[in-house]
Amino acid sequence: MSTLSRTLVGFLTAAVIAGPSSGEAAAAKPALDLATAAIVDLGHVYDEQTVYWPTDTRGFRLERLAYGQTAAGFFYAANAFCTAEHGGTHLDAPIHFHQGGATADAVPLQRLVAPAVVIDVVEKAESDSDYRLTVADVEAFERVHGRINPGEIILLHTGWSVRWPDRSRYLGDDTPGDASNLHFPAYGAEAAELLVRQRHVAALGLDTASLDHGPSRDFPVHRIVAAADVPGFENLTNLDRLPPRGGWIVALPMKIGGGSGAPLRAVALMPAASAEP
Repeated sequence: MSTLSRTLVGFLTAAVIAGPSSGEAAAAKPALDLATAAIVDLGHVYDEQTVYWPTDTRGFRLERLAYGQTAAGFFYAANAFCTAEHGGTHLDAPIHFHQGGATADAVPLQRLVAPAVVIDVVEKAESDSDYRLTVADVEAFERVHGRINPGEIILLHTGWSVRWPDRSRYLGDDTPGDASNLHFPAYGAEAAELLVRQRHVAALGLDTASLDHGPSRDFPVHRIVAAADVPGFENLTNLDRLPPRGGWIVALPMKIGGGSGAPLRAVALMPAASAEP
């Protein structure tokens, strides 16, 4: 086993031993051979095409500070960047919708590194762009793939990431500064309540712009999840390459002190045989 594999094994083992931050007893975690594991990138690139919430009209800005040969004869490049917390593939820290919730720098690692559960609602989302995951959907998944365990990360696969970075198709509307006519699928409030309060999951993620569906005005899913001190991962991609169970998610945000969110580098680690091409 390589040094990197040993390091990852130790890190993942520590996450398992520590268990969920809320203190629930964690169920047995799936084994993963890191020496042969397939790695899938779950994040979009940050650039001028990055999709942000319509009310954030600044977008992503990259300023070149240096690029080229120096007087000393070697190449040197450096940039400065500016971005809102909640754009592109990013973390929603609990404080985003709950006063006193954990900030981006304080979300426990056990909520960011954990076994993955992928719930597929692609067909339902294709026929209803405002579809919301239901309790019945969760129960149907569990009948086939087993009960969702404490400390697992739930990823909702809607198929929406194929629309990125077309803002009109991805958000349902591309009017700058106006978030009143958005359309995309997400979690339903009752399903979110089940997952965070009864299944005690570590985090919720999905491949759309918000944990709440596009037409939402009061963001009940955000409020339910944040009140349980559970983080959210938004604007993920490549969820079609993950199996329903058996993989691990490593979702590490920029460690912004006091942040309500942060850009997120998320990857999935899976048994090589289970990864989709």
